Amino acid sequence: MLKLEHAIIVEGKYDKIRLSSLLDALIITTDGFHIFRDKENLELIRTLAQKNGLIVLTDSDMAGFKIRAYLNSAIPGGKIINVYIPDVFGRERRKEKTSAEGKLGVEGMDDRTLLQCFERAGVFARVVPERQRKITKGDFFEDGLTGKPDSSARRDRLKEKLSLPRRLSVNNFLKVMNALMSKDEYLEIVKNL
Repeated sequence: MLKLEHAIIVEGKYDKIRLSSLLDALIITTDGFHIFRDKENLELIRTLAQKNGLIVLTDSDMAGFKIRAYLNSAIPGGKIINVYIPDVFGRERRKEKTSAEGKLGVEGMDDRTLLQCFERAGVFARVVPERQRKITKGDFFEDGLTGKPDSSARRDRLKEKLSLPRRLSVNNFLKVMNALMSKDEYLEIVKNL
């Protein structure tokens, strides 16, 4: 499995599942066109773009290109790498019929094709050095972010302070925190919460 420093933006959960089998990276979904209305998710994506940069990987159909164009215009600073999949016609296994344009999406691409797409875009997967100390679920528990009666409210305050979406699950929140900061930075923020 290849580890990437960049966060990867994909359209849906099946794209995320597909990439998770190849890459160790933070993968965020746009939930299709929902990104046009979801200001919190867009703000999270902007934050990730400023910290480590983004890779945008959408389907090669018209909807995928609309989402890609929106993200490219909504995120200033040019810290976006666009990865394009080829036009491959066919039907994805989980679907009963082909898509409107008859093309396979990200979830339908084979491993080799996906890795070649990343390579063509100049994304050279490399081992990213692990931070000395990662934030863990144990840290969340010790700091009252899980397992306590007011944990949900504390997490919401922290998300608000960091301009992160409230709807992040505990597991996704932990992944985002590790992508955005070191454990020492986390401890300093939680101390002042």
